Amino acid sequence: MIRRVRPGLGSVLTLGILMMLAGYFTYAAINGNFGVLRRAEVAAEARLLIEERDALLAEVARLENLTRRLSDEFLDLDLLDEQARRMLGFIRTDEIVIR
Repeated sequence: MIRRVRPGLGSVLTLGILMMLAGYFTYAAINGNFGVLRRAEVAAEARLLIEERDALLAEVARLENLTRRLSDEFLDLDLLDEQARRMLGFIRTDEIVIR
């Protein structure tokens, strides 16, 4: 006759606690503040911010170029004429205005 030995209550509790801890750490590794999903969100946000920074740098470079072209040291008469006519609403006699 083969006798079956039942595990003790301590073994069952230890196994249950270990399973709960494993579940908690698995959840934290995936969804926690430093988890895999949060890391993917941060990486995507970083890419968007880099694109926004590059666009702003291009805009700053364009505005610096326009400012330099209208400065006292280097005056672009065509740009000055364009800006003045746009602000004052003037047109030349050889131009056609389409609205």
